[in-house]
Amino acid sequence: MRTWKMAAMLAAAVLLGTAGVALAQDDWKAARAAGQIGEQPDGYLGVVGASTPALAALVAHVNIQRKSVYTREAAANNATVEDFAFTSGCNLIAKTSPGDKYRAPGGAWKTRGAGAPERDSRCL
Repeated sequence: MRTWKMAAMLAAAVLLGTAGVALAQDDWKAARAAGQIGEQPDGYLGVVGASTPALAALVAHVNIQRKSVYTREAAANNATVEDFAFTSGCNLIAKTSPGDKYRAPGGAWKTRGAGAPERDSRCL
């Protein structure tokens, strides 16, 4: 189990570092800084508020990359894709910075403050 958690954290780090490679990395960072996108408990990015075609394409592109990593890592760690994605979502939300958006367990979008973000009770 510990190996699975470490793999999830590694996958999350890889995702954060490579999410904007195919698209302009500045677009991803700008959308995040503007509060237009945020991390979700399911391990995928979400659009906060109104979407645009460009924003939807950016989020879809990142989520396709994430699902690919989750699928590969879940198979390597004898886990389901959903479980691996959920654990990654817990870690990604925990790694948000003050000012970043994230979806709280109740479904509302929150802005990370100086303290820890609200996470699902199943997150370790």
